[in-house]
Amino acid sequence: MTTLNELRLLPWSGPGGKPCYLSTDNPDGYMSRLADSIEAIQLGTASGLLEEASEALGNQDMSLDEMRCLVAELTGALRDIFRVATSRGHLLAISDPRESAY
Repeated sequence: MTTLNELRLLPWSGPGGKPCYLSTDNPDGYMSRLADSIEAIQLGTASGLLEEASEALGNQDMSLDEMRCLVAELTGALRDIFRVATSRGHLLAISDPRESAY
């Protein structure tokens, strides 16, 4: 049986916002590649939003509604990136031989 720390946290949520996990021994399988692809898209989206936010900081003409929209998009991107970082951190911890030495 696969333990929770061996599961991969996927870059999407299930019903009710609950986390989704993948149990596989094949990092090149279809679901692993799909998760990798979605993570890459999420990282690219966050990068673009970061650039947009940096420009917005110097834009005195940006309306409050535009700023709220940008903040909402940044919040979603941050949530996605946090999930990616958490997933990758767990993957590193279970694949790091130093972890099993303690």
